[in-house]
Amino acid sequence: MSEEMKTTDILTMILNELYETRTRLKQAELTALEDQIRKANRIFVAGAGRSLLMIRGFAMRLMHAGFTVYVVGDTITPAIETGDLLLIASGSGETGTLKSIAMKCKKIGADLGLITTNPGSTLAQLADFIVEVAAGTTKRQDNQAASVQPGANTFEQCVLLIGDALVIRLMSAQSLDKNNAELMKRHANLE
Repeated sequence: MSEEMKTTDILTMILNELYETRTRLKQAELTALEDQIRKANRIFVAGAGRSLLMIRGFAMRLMHAGFTVYVVGDTITPAIETGDLLLIASGSGETGTLKSIAMKCKKIGADLGLITTNPGSTLAQLADFIVEVAAGTTKRQDNQAASVQPGANTFEQCVLLIGDALVIRLMSAQSLDKNNAELMKRHANLE
């Protein structure tokens, strides 16, 4: 990439990359995730690194939308049970700590969902359903689009955007004004 390239040019390249990745998402997989969220007693989310940051953002929006949601590893996160959903974001699908969490989830009998770039991964084999994000990463480039971004940026950005789009769908029965009023009732107010 040229030093002469403007930041706005790079942003355009990133947006184009996100659009191309979006075109490869499967609506049936997104619908399955939405259905699982709707039916779950409680929702638990997990990830590592930047994927964890993105899935935390999704958890926050789910809470704003009125769902009971926890982030695995937080001190106030209760035990997962049958009828709950664990949603993991992992580009590689091979992160050791996440595999351990997933195996515990399955042993307990909770549902397991995965957002990943790697549908052949260990986590994908454990999952009840997956959302495949066909994004290039430094760990996985076969059959994936090349990325102008470092690491797994495109995947992580897609996790955040998928989460935001799903929350809009989950809240779509009400008007935007009513949704925003309900959301603000649950928004942080000790700031």
